[in-house]
Parts: sequence; C-alpha cells; structure tokens
Amino acid sequence: MKQIFLLLTILTILFHEGFSQNIVVHDPVMIQQNDTYYLFCTGRGISVWSSADMKEWKREKSVFSEAPEWAIEAVKGFRGHIWAPDISFYNGEYYLYYSVSAFGKNTSCIGLATNQTLDPNDPDFKWVDHGKVIQSFPGETNWNAIDPNLIVAEDGTPYLTFGSFWDGLKLIKLNPNGTETAEDLNSIPTIASRKKSSDAPNPPSVDDNPVDAGGNAIEAPFIFKKGKYYYLFASIDYCCKGVNSTYKMIVGRSEKIPGPYLDKNGKSMATGGGTILLKGDENWHGVGHNATYTFNGADYIIFHGYDANDEGRPKLIIKKLDWDKNGWPVITNI
Repeated sequence: MKQIFLLLTILTILFHEGFSQNIVVHDPVMIQQNDTYYLFCTGRGISVWSSADMKEWKREKSVFSEAPEWAIEAVKGFRGHIWAPDISFYNGEYYLYYSVSAFGKNTSCIGLATNQTLDPNDPDFKWVDHGKVIQSFPGETNWNAIDPNLIVAEDGTPYLTFGSFWDGLKLIKLNPNGTETAEDLNSIPTIASRKKSSDAPNPPSVDDNPVDAGGNAIEAPFIFKKGKYYYLFASIDYCCKGVNSTYKMIVGRSEKIPGPYLDKNGKSMATGGGTILLKGDENWHGVGHNATYTFNGADYIIFHGYDANDEGRPKLIIKKLDWDKNGWPVITNI
C-alpha cells in the first residue's frame, strides 16, 4: 500500500506541477484544435505530434514531404531540415511560419504555410506553402531571419518577431495577410539583445561556436499577452550542444508590442536587459526556446531541455505558468 500511495503521489505532482515528455523535440510550439493538441517542432519537413492530454503523443506526418523548391534555391545546401516553426490561428486559418537556414550563418529565410484544419483526417486538410516572407543575407543584414513568432495587436495588425545572434531579436509589421513584410527592412528595430547598444559591434564568438554568428547569444523570441502587458520571452546562451548546452530563458514586458520591453529592474531588453526565468539544473543541462499559451483557462509554457539523464538529448517539457503579485511569470522548478 505504501508503494502504491507513493506512486499516486508522484503522478499527482507530475500532473499538477508540470511534466517532461520522453519524446525528443527541439523548438516546440503547440496549438489546440477541438479536443486535440498539435505540437510542431524542428525536423525534416517540420515534425508534428498530436495528443489528447499533452502527455501521450502520437507522431503525425511531417508538414512537407519534400523540401520547398524556393528554399533550396534561397539557401545553398538546404535539404529539408526545417527549424523553429511557429503555429497560430489567424485570418480563419492555421498559420505556420518556419525557418530555413545554413548553420551558423545568416543565410536564412522565414517561410509561411497555411492550412484550414490541423486534423489530418479532415477532407479539408492540406498545407499550402506561401513561400518566403523575409530573408537575411551575410554581409548585408546584421540580423538573422529565423525563429519566427506571430503576434497580433488588438487592432488586428500582425507583427513578426524573429532573430538569432548578430544584432539580436527583431520585430516587423506584416501585411494583413501575413504573407509579406510591411516595413522597410533597412530599419527593423531591435527589441532584445545582449549588446549594450545596437550601434556596438557584434561581440566575437567564443569557444568552437560559429565565427559568423558572433557572441550575441540570444534567440527564440516569443510574445505573449497577459492582462495589460505583452511579455517577451527569449533564450540566451547556447543550445544544441547536448551535455554542454547552457540555454536559459529570460523575460521582459511592455504595454505595447513595439516595446520597449523592460525587465524586473526596469532595464530594456534591447540594451542587455532580461530577467532570468529558468535555467538548467542537475537534471537538465539547459532549457529554452519556449512558447507560451492559454489552454482551457490555464497558462502553459512549453520548451525543450537537454536531458542530463539521457546523454543530453533534447526533450519536451510542459509546465503550468504561474504569476506573482506584480504580474511576472514564475516557474518554481523544471
């Protein structure tokens, strides 16, 4: 009886406090359609999973069976491994932004695919690719067109935040269809960076990290509206190194989508600010690339962590997100 009671206690804690998933994912995002949760993440053709309870996951077919031709032409060496998707319901359809890139370089593009439904058994299920939305070029743009996230203002204006290393995280207004940018690409504002000034040179790379990317280790922006604030989540330090990963999450907030996003100390994220939300521990070498949602009246944060008990493999983690008395997000443990 004591063993049964202990097992039930553990299961109860996992249910209420959050639960890690024993599925290997990188850069997860999620959405709910009817009674099913759909998870999209980095993978060949964009990996897709489905679940009725956010615990047991079923592997679905990838979004793309073949690499988009436009992406092969735009990014030399691209063969279909697509990074960091972002899923939203917008304009009566499901919008899936995604990244194609050369590793460690800003030879990158963000594309868009849409679907009327996410249910693969629905006769209307069909991904329609709209091609390139934005592109970055080595030596021309001091930003990287990856890690997209769509946020829609209260007046219906769509914005795309994105970025990795170089000058930091960017924000740009889109056209009403969300298929093209609606602002000058030469003056995209930086909303988060580890540099003290956007005019400062990019810091050099460290250790064995890509030289072109430099050392401004910030990426994976995600904007979430809660109450009167827009919260900007981002990841700093280094992903993708297994047991040597140092990924951690930061946050700031603003009353307007364009910012400025300030941390708990009032420092702008555009000039090196950002309050640490979560970092690795003895069980996880690093945690990051989060997305935040409200499902059935509760707020959740989902992200990947590098499992210290499984050779640093990236695993899915889902946590309920709490808020303190001053309106800041809180995660008590991983």
